[in-house]
Amino acid sequence: MLFEITSLIAVSAAGAPADGTMQQSGDSGSPSFNPLAVLEFMSDTKEEAIAWLLSRIRAPQEAGGDGDGFLSMAECQYIIKHELETLRAKDETHVPGYSHAKLYPGKSIIRRLLSKGILIQMFPLHHKEELKRLSFSWYKKIKLSLQPLDKIRHYYGEGQALYFGFLEYFTFALVPMALLGVPYYMFDWEDYDKYVAFAVFNVVWCTIILELWKRSSATLAYHWGTLCRKKAFEEPRPGFHGVLGYNPVTDREEPLYPNAKRQLRIYLVSLPFVLLCLYLSLYVMMIYFQMEGWALSVHDQDPSFWTGVLLYIPSIIYAVVIEAMNLVYRYAAEFLTEWENHRLESSYQNHLVLKVLVFNFFNCFASLFYIAFVMQDMVLLSQSLATLLITSQILNQFMEAFLPYWLQRRRNKKMIRKVQKRRTPGDKELPLAEQVRLEADMSTYLGTFDDYLELFLLFGYVSLFSCVYPLAAVLVVLNNVTEVYSDAFKMCHVFKRPFADPAANIGVWQLAFETMSVIAVVTNCALIGMSPQVKAYFPESETQLILWTVAIEHGLLAFKFILTFLIPDVPKHIQIKLARLEFESLEALKKKVNRLVWIL
Repeated sequence: MLFEITSLIAVSAAGAPADGTMQQSGDSGSPSFNPLAVLEFMSDTKEEAIAWLLSRIRAPQEAGGDGDGFLSMAECQYIIKHELETLRAKDETHVPGYSHAKLYPGKSIIRRLLSKGILIQMFPLHHKEELKRLSFSWYKKIKLSLQPLDKIRHYYGEGQALYFGFLEYFTFALVPMALLGVPYYMFDWEDYDKYVAFAVFNVVWCTIILELWKRSSATLAYHWGTLCRKKAFEEPRPGFHGVLGYNPVTDREEPLYPNAKRQLRIYLVSLPFVLLCLYLSLYVMMIYFQMEGWALSVHDQDPSFWTGVLLYIPSIIYAVVIEAMNLVYRYAAEFLTEWENHRLESSYQNHLVLKVLVFNFFNCFASLFYIAFVMQDMVLLSQSLATLLITSQILNQFMEAFLPYWLQRRRNKKMIRKVQKRRTPGDKELPLAEQVRLEADMSTYLGTFDDYLELFLLFGYVSLFSCVYPLAAVLVVLNNVTEVYSDAFKMCHVFKRPFADPAANIGVWQLAFETMSVIAVVTNCALIGMSPQVKAYFPESETQLILWTVAIEHGLLAFKFILTFLIPDVPKHIQIKLARLEFESLEALKKKVNRLVWIL
């Protein structure tokens, strides 16, 4: 059973829901009815529970302002979500009709309904006309121009807009490396040892672009009004559980879980599991090298076109296995992080990101490090990097674009056939009730986690080892261009519309990319030290070569950290505007205080 919430709950002048704020899908024929979000309950949900929730939503709210034209659509939906999530139990002991769904004063009603399976999902609705305009300016016209980030932010919120802004920035930042890589590949392709100049460029490139992105991100956040946004007080996660106890911060009874018990789960279960997975990844890598040796021996015995093709088969199989292992590990990491029972969503996300990044980094790059620094085979390194990069991009495009599109198209066809049987010949647009049912069956967008993870790995391939395969940047640019269009299409037509996520930056991913850039500096310096051109300057002493390489690497790292202080995160003109805004606010406050003193 579906119920829609009108925009009045968020932006009406009175600040309270009007009569009929929630109504059944079939009763939404009023021309003034403009739903922004949907609550979907189980088909056998008891009427008394729905009536109780309706009464709580219709309860008097604090007065608010008229949001027409002032708030973006994404902000309106975010407010609706906030209002629903802050509905709290008063003197109820359980959800009416469900004695097992216990409540206590201050408990979030929506979170309890979700955790007990009474409420299936809560999602915002697409706006047909707004979506058409956004789609047309975003991906329906193939053009060489910037993305409509302001429109994306208006429709989806700052979190989504910042992701697409970073994707666009990263793509443009790769262009100089791609332009340098094409002639470098063409003229030095057979001489893998001449990679010193490209490695030096890598070191400078990965240092500069992340510092400049922070300035670009600050400019966008200031333009959207989130740069100085204070972090909201976090409520417990829906899945958090524990023994009911007194919380001195909120001054109410809440579930409490001992931090010592959580730490035991992390260090005695989660950490050993991650180490076991890293060992399995290492074992699979050794099997891959055995396959490489076998293919090479077959080719040496009988060189031919087909045995030449056989040389690439182990890398392709290994790339597919890497993607499969990453996928399986992701589900295991989510299960473990959920089992650790983190109270706050931010803590949950940080632990999940750490688990996933550590394994993905080791799983994707361990073989390349082994080839580069143990085997010291630059020909095999170049071949493996190219195969891993191309295979992973093909698999990602299939899993992220073609497969979801095909599945959603099948679901849409089934729904449209059902609708057409009930529609009158004059109807041109899908009725609101059918639109709600159609969107309820769409795939749920799980956030930007996987999108940032993919960019993180691509950044690693380019910054770590592209000096031995200069076309890596070209391949990543092509991938990112297709990623923009495929992600835009998915957001508009494959996934449910997500609730807005107000953000001032890309969060923990900024730290992840900066960590990768530090590793890239060390890796490229080591590759430079291994090159025959540099070794020729130290023909008699390998120790001197190592010492000079380490000294240069330390100097570059020092230079990198100095740059973080020399290049301000916020551009000067925005700092001035923020200072001016603070000054004007203080002046206005002084005038108000003086006026009150004069009146008294």
